[in-house]
Amino acid sequence: MSVADGPTTVPPPAVPLRKNRDFWLLWTGVGISALGGSVTRVTYPLLMIWFGGSAVDAGLVGFAALLPLLLLQLPAGVFVDRWDRRRTMIVCDAVSMVSIGSVGVALLLGHLWLPHLLVVAFVEGSAGIFYRLAERAAVRAVVHTDQLATAMSRNEARSRGAGLLGQPLGSTLFALVHWAPFVVTAVGHLVALGNLVRIKKEFRVERRAGPNRLGAEITEGVAWLFRQRFLRSAVLLVASTNLLFQVLALTLTVTVKEHGGSPAVIGIIGAASGVGGLCGALSGSFFVRRMRPGTLMICTFAVWSLLMPMIGLTGNPVVLGALYSGMSFAGALINVMAGVYQVQVTPDEMQGRVGSVGSLVSSGTNSLGALAAGFLLASFGTGNTVLGVSAVMAAVTLAAVLNPAIRTAERVRIPDA
Repeated sequence: MSVADGPTTVPPPAVPLRKNRDFWLLWTGVGISALGGSVTRVTYPLLMIWFGGSAVDAGLVGFAALLPLLLLQLPAGVFVDRWDRRRTMIVCDAVSMVSIGSVGVALLLGHLWLPHLLVVAFVEGSAGIFYRLAERAAVRAVVHTDQLATAMSRNEARSRGAGLLGQPLGSTLFALVHWAPFVVTAVGHLVALGNLVRIKKEFRVERRAGPNRLGAEITEGVAWLFRQRFLRSAVLLVASTNLLFQVLALTLTVTVKEHGGSPAVIGIIGAASGVGGLCGALSGSFFVRRMRPGTLMICTFAVWSLLMPMIGLTGNPVVLGALYSGMSFAGALINVMAGVYQVQVTPDEMQGRVGSVGSLVSSGTNSLGALAAGFLLASFGTGNTVLGVSAVMAAVTLAAVLNPAIRTAERVRIPDA
């Protein structure tokens, strides 16, 4: 597979990543923001299922949070390539802080209103799209090309660490007082905003001459990605797995409740999953440098196919924690690979658009997965739902094995850090 035109500029000679002030301000700020997102993700279904709601209500809130992935990905990519990326992230932190804070205030006053939660979930999800696209594009602006694999691996470790801490933190705060997770998340966005303000490096370069119309710019991004055989096949396959994991996420909450568990148990299982993901993220650059991307993807799918059906056979928190940990380890590896590959081969002035197209295809229908999860669990129960998900995962793995673009994709050559 040929690699597309590389970036138009090369960063200045590398300083050790540990001494790169702008990278660490970005890394910690985004980490704090991601921690808040992890806290709210675990809190929404707890709020619905434990206090006056149902699995269907939880599915509706999940649908609202993920719907922006379907509606806003493509225009967000265009605007991220047009706008100053640091300012975009600052605005997103501010919007998230206000919207999430409003839920904390409402709960503090004793109100729980489903339409309010739906609006806030949609707004937070929308801001998150712009935020993630801008941050991924910004990484290459603050680190040297030779350090890209290490930086992306640390970013994935940061995300997994946020999930590791966010699950038990969210459930524990919720158990103490229902409004606390939302207030803590709002404060976290304020801190992240302060970090971004302190960064000196610009997050973008001058764009090449090209279309300056929304439709034309979206088309350019779509056309570029779909000319890449591996990326095209990979995002379509990953889209299927993301739908399945939306079902499994709600399945865990229902399973724990059916077996007499509490929100704290979900937090412990989430922590175990986070440990697995963190280990996978920290070792991600090792695997990315030594394995072809298609081989890594097929191995990940195979691990998921083996572990998923076991979830439907147990309600033991220890076993569930081990299963989710293994799946998270494999998932972190594929995330590091995808991030390095996409950022490395995509021209800088198209980072936002290509990232948005990839995210739309791979995750845009996640909202439907969250919505379907509630109805599937209500209609078929946890065991049958998990078995159905597992059968689909096995079919996706077979499709990856049979796809020549996946099997033969060459590595993007990345120097050792």
